[in-house]
Amino acid sequence: MLPLIEIDIDPVIAQFGPFALRWYSLMIMAGIYGGTLAAARFAGDRGIDQDHVYSVAVWVVVAGIIGARLTHVIDRWDLYRDHPERVFLIYQGGIAIWGGLVAGGIAVWAYARRNGVPFWRFADAISHGAILGQAIGRIGCIVNGDVAGRPTGADWGFVYLHPGALLPKLSYFGVPTHPYPLYELVWDVALFGLLFVVARRVRIDGAVFLTYAAVYSMARFVLTMVREEGVWAFGLQQAQIVSLATFALAAWTLARRARLAAAPATVADAP
Repeated sequence: MLPLIEIDIDPVIAQFGPFALRWYSLMIMAGIYGGTLAAARFAGDRGIDQDHVYSVAVWVVVAGIIGARLTHVIDRWDLYRDHPERVFLIYQGGIAIWGGLVAGGIAVWAYARRNGVPFWRFADAISHGAILGQAIGRIGCIVNGDVAGRPTGADWGFVYLHPGALLPKLSYFGVPTHPYPLYELVWDVALFGLLFVVARRVRIDGAVFLTYAAVYSMARFVLTMVREEGVWAFGLQQAQIVSLATFALAAWTLARRARLAAAPATVADAP
């Protein structure tokens, strides 16, 4: 297991009146920058003008932030019901990655349709950038503490000591908790590597994107077990329900595209 790691870092780098620059915000921006550059490179490899990536990045960021924040607010309405003004304090943390991915995906589809860009190849390129950006962003979550896992019940894990950490529960301060953001960061890096393998070996447009969606869904379903969020249905949390639906849809779509890609060859080889 991991050793006992104490985190006593102030999540706020600098304060500007009512606004604060946080490590969380800084790493989110770094993730967007790094992810965009990676997506542009992979778009070029797939014969897509890199300018399309830089243009759609604005759409994706705006839609992603709105979708991620809205999903978080709906999931944790108990925290915002009596203080609706806090809904807009996104710089303090509090986003649901699934909401951001869904909204960002819709933005990519709308942009591709409007500008005549091949959607599946475009989505494949952006998938590399998306998972890289997610991995970088999770570094900020480690400091922020807002996605800390539940207590480990042992002498290992992350121990948050700084009073400014935005832990899900006050009872998490000073006790070992599951390092959820570290778990996901490691998984994201591994998935980033897997997408390279898929891109080289699977000659089906959309395979990289659909693999990203399916494998990331599996990770979120499993890793969410170490977090204590509100149960939505069937004893499952919001992220787990969305993960199951996303995995099923991605797996079905990938299988369907594989059958369509093999169909011409099958017909040609028929006696």
